[in-house]
Amino acid sequence: MNPTPREIRRGDNDRTGSGLTAFAELLDVKAVAALLGGCSTRHVYRLSDSGRMPRPIHLGSLIRWRRAELLRWLNDGCPSEPREGCPQ
Repeated sequence: MNPTPREIRRGDNDRTGSGLTAFAELLDVKAVAALLGGCSTRHVYRLSDSGRMPRPIHLGSLIRWRRAELLRWLNDGCPSEPREGCPQ
């Protein structure tokens, strides 16, 4: 049985062996907001722009975050991410 697009967006396990879980490991801003406890998408962008969370990946016009990096960041207590040009 192939996973539905909803299962891929939610990040359910890949039961097909097709490698689709790689896509589930990249989260869009709505999924990140939900992971952070239901904050707004604008707040996610503010955190990202200020260097207070892991950097996103830019895929053309798409912006995605790695699920594993976000979970590690949350488990570490949400430390600010050091970046060039951003005040500490």
